[in-house]
Parts: sequence; structure tokens; C-alpha cells
Amino acid sequence: MTKTRFTVIPAVYLVLQKDGQVLLLQRQNTGYMDGSYGLPAGHHDGGQTIKEGTCREAKEEIGLDLTPDDLTFAHVMHRQANDGERVDFFFTCTNWSGTPSNTEPDKCSDLSWFPMNNLPSNITPIVAQALNSIANNIPYSEAME
Repeated sequence: MTKTRFTVIPAVYLVLQKDGQVLLLQRQNTGYMDGSYGLPAGHHDGGQTIKEGTCREAKEEIGLDLTPDDLTFAHVMHRQANDGERVDFFFTCTNWSGTPSNTEPDKCSDLSWFPMNNLPSNITPIVAQALNSIANNIPYSEAME
């Protein structure tokens, strides 16, 4: 008899920073925490590295062309979500060319820079936890939804 292996859902997040600020987007029409601010992010599709997936999401959501070498690992979070376990990978990026823009207006109602020490009150708890961990050089955390 073949045993079914446990699976997790991986996701990738981009922490784009400049001058002490972080780029956040306000979610809409996604079915998850709509109206809240989060990071450019998405599910890892497989068939690519985690860094390549982060670059793909950056292009899809904010129109930036990044390479895996532009990214620096910052944090990983293991969390228990309502629909299963997840592992979230967070990468920082401080150098890029071009201007971030809202390339998914059907899923994003605002794209704005916020000071790291003054994040919006309606930020998703997972992103708030990750940004706090990154600011405090904590590479791993756990969360429950």
C-alpha cells in the first residue's frame, strides 16, 4: 500500500525597501483579508526555484523585472492556515530598476510606501509578524490563523 505524503502550500513574498520604507499593496477581490495591506506575494507554482517564483510575482503584481541575485533571504514562516499548513518565504530587495506600479488593479486597490516604523493598522497579521521578525533579524517564526 502506498502512503500519501504530507504536503504544504509554499508562498513567496517580496519585501521591497527604500529609505526606511516598505512597499505594501492593499488587497481587494482576493477572498483573503481584502481591504488589508500586504506584500507583493503569491503561491509558489513549482517548476522554479523559490527565488524565481518571487521574481515572477514581482513582475505580475508590481511590474518589476528582478533576478534571483537581486533577492536576499530574510525570513521563513511556518503557519497553520484554515486550508492547511503553509511555508512562507520572505525576500528583501533594495536595488531594482524601474518604478513599481499596480499591474493587478482588479486585486489591488492601493500601492504605497510606508515607513517601517509606522505601518498601517490594517496590515495582514502574517506580514506584520514577518516584517517585525525581519527588523529584529529573526529568520524563522510560526503562526496560526
